[in-house]
Amino acid sequence: MTATARTEPQRPETYGEIFESILGSVATAIRGKDETLRYALTCLLAEGHLLIEDVPGVGKTSMAKAFCRALDLSFGRVQFTPDLLPSDVVGSSVWHSEEGAVRFMAGPVFSNLLLGDELNRASPKTQSALLEAMAERQVTVDGNTRELPRPFMVIATQNPHEQHGTFPLPESQLDRFTMRLSVGYPDRDDELSLLMEPDHDHALDRVPTVSSSPQVSSMIAAAQKVHVAESVARYVVELSEASRSHPNISLGVSPRAALGLLSCARVWAASLGRGFVTPDDVKELAIPVLAHRVLLSAAAISNGSNSESVVGELLGHTPIPQG
Repeated sequence: MTATARTEPQRPETYGEIFESILGSVATAIRGKDETLRYALTCLLAEGHLLIEDVPGVGKTSMAKAFCRALDLSFGRVQFTPDLLPSDVVGSSVWHSEEGAVRFMAGPVFSNLLLGDELNRASPKTQSALLEAMAERQVTVDGNTRELPRPFMVIATQNPHEQHGTFPLPESQLDRFTMRLSVGYPDRDDELSLLMEPDHDHALDRVPTVSSSPQVSSMIAAAQKVHVAESVARYVVELSEASRSHPNISLGVSPRAALGLLSCARVWAASLGRGFVTPDDVKELAIPVLAHRVLLSAAAISNGSNSESVVGELLGHTPIPQG
């Protein structure tokens, strides 16, 4: 009798296949939020940082942990409070009497993915401790600059409703976040499935690891090679310029925002199997990338406008490049 050859499952090979396998892995723990997960993974592969603005208990922390498990990344967490110090985030130098020397004790920022829970509850001094890390992927402690691991991403959360005892993020810090997302409540069927799950507390343990840190770095590098035509780049510039002259906007988007939008569009195009960016990629990502970066005028706020609707107006009024 001849033994039946065992067929090994085919490993994903293309960028899009790997992208979808990561989403499928995370979705085993985070149900019914496919669009949010797709945006979050796009943000990570664009080497960006993510701000999740939502009410407690909708799965923000679980989503961050699920991505770490699926991608085999190191995970750090900081629970921001008013008495938190910058050294609690980046680390500090400690004297060791046994060794007779000063040793640097790394803080939680030295991880691939840092979850900053309720970032707006920390003082401005502690919030600013993340600015160098987010912008330059390094921290300076006691005059010494230390590189952070790559890839590096900050996922910060804040509650948009409970503002007592909070410190609103300044524009300079908001601009460091590539995207702002909202997880939202699950729909009826997904919430029912969640309640009927016998071992929900162990859902993260079932998330399979389908990638690795080196592969994530390779995907980041591959996305950076996706072609952007001059007409598409000009379209992004025109969107940026329109935000700076819109009557309902008192502060338009920065060049950093335009760069972030193109970086995310490159990842989005690669995930769809394309080697070039289209205007539709830019339009798809404009609201999550740009909306939190525009500062509305007092008149717009009094009229009930929000930043998402105003960015939608920019998209509607800016001519789309043809060809």
